[in-house]
Amino acid sequence: MKLLDLTLDSPAENLALDEALLEQAEAGKIDDDVLRLWESRQTAVIIGRSSRIEDEVNLARCEQDGVLVLRRCSGGTSVVIGPGCLMYSVVLSYERNPALRMVDAAHKYVLGNVAEAVRRLLPLVALQGTSDLTLGDRKFSGNSLRCKRDHLLYHGTLLSDFPLDLISRYLKTPPRQPDYREQREHRAFVVNLGLDRLQLRNALIDQWNAASELVDWPDSLTKELVELRYRRPAWHHRL
Repeated sequence: MKLLDLTLDSPAENLALDEALLEQAEAGKIDDDVLRLWESRQTAVIIGRSSRIEDEVNLARCEQDGVLVLRRCSGGTSVVIGPGCLMYSVVLSYERNPALRMVDAAHKYVLGNVAEAVRRLLPLVALQGTSDLTLGDRKFSGNSLRCKRDHLLYHGTLLSDFPLDLISRYLKTPPRQPDYREQREHRAFVVNLGLDRLQLRNALIDQWNAASELVDWPDSLTKELVELRYRRPAWHHRL
């Protein structure tokens, strides 16, 4: 597996790079699986591909605070990202791992590896709901995926030292909730890992055996996707 430890300047560029990695792999231009790590330099709300903004986001507060609301290429519900929230992405080949064509198997495989990485530092990690990782009964990681013909993109958040009050400030109570949440408000539901970020990054790199760097990352395609999609209000506010 190749490693791309790269944060671009804006949230829009970072979302575009995740999609570009998937498209490049699908086009046969990346010959190995990829682990990417990044951390947004600014607070932003990231909504799922099919999310309805009015159902999930307090748009008035986002506008008041100058917080961007951006739509990603994968499913799932909205998250708040920024400094203190480590982002990971993996692009995986079905040819190398055919079982990943089954969505349940993909969740189990990727989250199993992420959980094992975190357990190197904190033992009490569990997979709950469809795609959440928890400490006890509190969530520290939300995840989503985008499937293509021959590859998938699986990416998610890892709350390490994030200002958790921002989640309830910018997000409404989600329209879909896992049973284990038990209708809790955001602040009572989420938790920071409280881990050193470098330790967390290294644990993920070791767990995924991302031994070599992805040098030729898709810069041009990322820029194309930014202009085509991620800088266009029509994409972000289409639902």
